[in-house]
Amino acid sequence: MTSEEIKQSLKLFIVLSRANKAINECTNQFFQDNGLNPTEFAVLELLFHKGRQPLQKIGNKILLASGSITYVIDKLEKRGFLNRISCPSDRRITYAEITPEGEAFMEELFPRHEEQLYELTNALSPEEKDQAITLLKKMGLSIKDLSY
Repeated sequence: MTSEEIKQSLKLFIVLSRANKAINECTNQFFQDNGLNPTEFAVLELLFHKGRQPLQKIGNKILLASGSITYVIDKLEKRGFLNRISCPSDRRITYAEITPEGEAFMEELFPRHEEQLYELTNALSPEEKDQAITLLKKMGLSIKDLSY
């Protein structure tokens, strides 16, 4: 590897980090304006699109530590957006299920979130978005194979 290749990798890291930060700041503000934090939105979005989920699995699906999930689930339950449901066949398992109120909330909120993401990424053409998806996926998958 040459000095130029190293500099190019550093530049790519900086550009990716800044783009990620800009998108996260905008989406986090959107969630906050709608009374949620990013984790609460992620839990609601998972339940909205995938249905009832075991509490023990939610953390892995949204990349959150399991200890934090209980707190988030409690907050969403207090707001009436989800219910805990015991598994009748295994007392160790509790499910989270979106309520009709949570469903109505997400039916109104999620399309606005999609629209915001469209606006935030609209500097790229559809073809450029496809290229970015392909390249970032390639990079992400290759990193999983490295060990540090």
